[in-house]
Order: sequence, then structure tokens, then C-alpha cells
Amino acid sequence: MIVVGGGLAGLSCAIALADAGCRVRLFEKRPHLGGRAASYTLPDGAEIDNCQHVTMGCCTNLADFYARVGASGKIRFFDHMLFADREGRVSRIGPSRLPPPFHLAPAFARFRSLGVGDKLGIARALAEIIRGGGKPREGAERNMLEWLRSRGQTPAAIERFWRVVLVSALDEELDRAQAQYGIDVFYKAFLATRGGYRLGVPAVPLGELYAGCQAALAARGGEIRTRARVARVRIEAGSVAGLVFDDGSEAVADAYVVAVPHDAFLELLPADLVEREPVFAALRQLRTSPITGIHLWFDREVTSEPFWALVGLESQWVFNKSLLLHPRVEAESERGPSRAAPGTGGAAAPSKPARDGQYLQVVISASYDLVPRSRQEIVERVRRELELVLPAARSAELLKATVVKETSATFSPAPGVDRWRPPAQSPIRQLFLAGDWTRTGWPATMEGAVRSGYSAAEAVLSFTWQRREFLQPDLPPEGLVHLWVRS
Repeated sequence: MIVVGGGLAGLSCAIALADAGCRVRLFEKRPHLGGRAASYTLPDGAEIDNCQHVTMGCCTNLADFYARVGASGKIRFFDHMLFADREGRVSRIGPSRLPPPFHLAPAFARFRSLGVGDKLGIARALAEIIRGGGKPREGAERNMLEWLRSRGQTPAAIERFWRVVLVSALDEELDRAQAQYGIDVFYKAFLATRGGYRLGVPAVPLGELYAGCQAALAARGGEIRTRARVARVRIEAGSVAGLVFDDGSEAVADAYVVAVPHDAFLELLPADLVEREPVFAALRQLRTSPITGIHLWFDREVTSEPFWALVGLESQWVFNKSLLLHPRVEAESERGPSRAAPGTGGAAAPSKPARDGQYLQVVISASYDLVPRSRQEIVERVRRELELVLPAARSAELLKATVVKETSATFSPAPGVDRWRPPAQSPIRQLFLAGDWTRTGWPATMEGAVRSGYSAAEAVLSFTWQRREFLQPDLPPEGLVHLWVRS
């Protein structure tokens, strides 16, 4: 079996096939694995991730993949999330002893960026989501903003609650994202189970997180070749006859899984085949959305928290990479959350500069407005916002900064997009597809990528008259949710 693409979709497919006893060869054009979830070294020797990637407790297939490749211990899960707005108000979201869906209700009631009327409206919308089991009773293909307005959500609730969670989760603005995806995020992550919302952050650079995949595949009798660029898929008589590489060499196999971005996949096929095959032609309807990562190195500590979600600001998430990547850090669920210092926006102002300073990464999803802007302007805008929520940053010196723009980071989960997303089995014999853009039922997430890889592996094995199941089910509803959905 051959897998093309060393991102999460390709890696998960290759590992699953190898676990089923197949001999797998994986080809990746880059010198490293991980695809968009990768890291690289700057000229001064600093190692950075192209963008911060996180998982959640509800991501069952990603968790299964991490376990298969021995990476589970490299993820730290946190029970609490800190939110801060431009007025310096800090809210901590964490669990109570109440059963789902009320386990986060006490923390939500204390959310300082919203008024009573905002919260009541949000509660009504969440109750509707629960009653539908995460499936809207109508308006599934409307955009999320229309759905929220039709449910009486106030402008403050939309901007300070719904948008804060969903733009990051979907990498799309609310008026461009299909309502079903947003509803699904809240149901699976925050309502249906006690631990679905828990945020998992890699405790190592992303390059190290996936470094074990090569050894894991080799241990199963497979191999990975990097710097191996496939130029085209050779098609003959409706079947794949082989892969042609840039250097003119070829590779043949019993089955082929192409796990690359959808636009890159189309470039591998004959142009006339794309034109006459509806499944392939439909991929041209998929649009992409950008993500921007801003990396900042200060001369001192400006926050003692592992991460922040920012409310009502252009910057969306701030990750304390100095803390998250430090070997002495323990999961917040084990050590308990630290207390926010009064009047500091939750950031403890250190009495003296940290010996090695502090490295933060700011993530802005659906960053359309930043694409044409210069690095300097982006850094200045983000710096001003950080000073609103992290007062200690006002007196800190910014030693260096870099900006990573992923202009086509993910496919856009636009209303009606599912009609363009293909299944794992392509119309061409022996050719299978994987990628978060395939028909996974999820938006463009790491969980969606692994689901696609597992689906492709199942389809390949079915093609060879084997039957194996790799896809993991969603977490089952807990507490009162199960009763409420059934009623």
C-alpha cells in the first residue's frame, strides 16, 4: 500500500493499515512530517510551531492515534480555561460537581464579560442544542450568525461568547460557517460530556510530537520517505497504474491513498479526468481560510498562566510557550489553577525579569484582514492588545517577533459545503482519499484529519476483502444529557 502525504491524515491512515498487517510506504514531499501541524527552526536557532495546535477531550480519534504512535504522554490536558476582555475582566471556566450539561453552568454564571440578559439568551440556545442532540431541528445549512440571531442572541453574546469559541474551532467567521458545525462543537465539547471541553496542548514542539511516527511505522514493517515529491498519479483504464515522482521514477502498489490538501490533489490528476468526473470537479468549490500565528519573545515574564482566550479582541488565543514546553510544568488538572492577581488581568507581574524571558504565541483564526498586512503592523496590533489583558507586558521589552501566515490553512466550512466533500473511496479504482476536507462530518480539525485517515484505511481494506474498524465513536452523552436528548 502507498500513502501520499505525511500530515495527520496520511500518518493515521498509514499506521492503521500497518496495524492491519499491510506493508505501507508513505511519501512526503517535505523534509519533515506533520503537514500543517509542523515546526521548524528559525535562522537564530529558535524552534517554533507554524501555528499552535490543540486537541480537546471530545477528540476520540486523535487520542487513539496518539496512543498508537506513543505520543499520548506528550499532551497536557487542562481542566480550566481563562478568558480576558479589553476591560481587564477575567473569567475562569472550569467544572463543578453538577452532572452534564450543567457541569460548567456555575462558571458560566460568573462569566464577567456578559450581562444577565446575554446569559439567559445563551442558555436558551444551548438548551435547544441539547434537546436536538447536537442536530438543529431546522436551519442546519444556514450560516452560524443567522442561526444565532434567529435564536435571539444579543450582539454582546455573539461577540463575547459564541465568536470566541467558534471562530477558533472552525477557522471561519460566523457569517461564513455552516450552523451545523458550530452547533456540533458546543454539543460535543461543552454539553454532552463532562470532559469533552478539556484542552490538550502539546508539551513538545510539533516536530517532536510526530517524530515517533516514523519509528512506529517502521516497527510495523512500513517505511517513510521524505523529500519525495509525487508529480502525478498515472491513470490507465479507470485504475491507478502508478505514481510518478519529480525525478521520473515510479512506484506501484495494490492501493493508493492520497492525503494532501484538496487543491494539491487536483494537480496530481490528468486535467481531462478532473473535468469529466463530478467528484473531482466539485473539489474546486471548496474555499480556504487563513490562520496567522504571531510569535513574541519578551525580556521578562508577562503572564504565569499557560494560555488565555481573549474576548472581543482581534487576537484570539495566547499560549505561554515558555511554560507549556518547560519540563517542570504539570497539568493544571493535577496542580490546580493559579489565582489571578487582583488588578493584573490574571497575569502575575514578576518582581524581576525572568532569566530567559518569555516566549508567547498568539493565534488568530480566519485572519483575512491580516493577510495583506506587514509583519511589523501585525506585531504592533497584537502587542497593543496584549497590553490590555496582560498589564505586565506594558513594561516588558519585546526582544524579537515573527509572524507565520497560513493563507490557505484549512478548508472553509461554508453553508452547504458537505455536498462538495468526497468519501474515502474515489471513482478511480485503487485510489482512495484522506484529508480533513473529505466527508468526515467534522470541520477542518486534527480530529477530522485522523477520522479521514481511519476512514481511508477501512475503505482500502474493504477493497482488498478485509474488514477492520478503526474509527472511534464519539463520547457517549453523560449525566442528564442522555435523558434530555431521549425526551
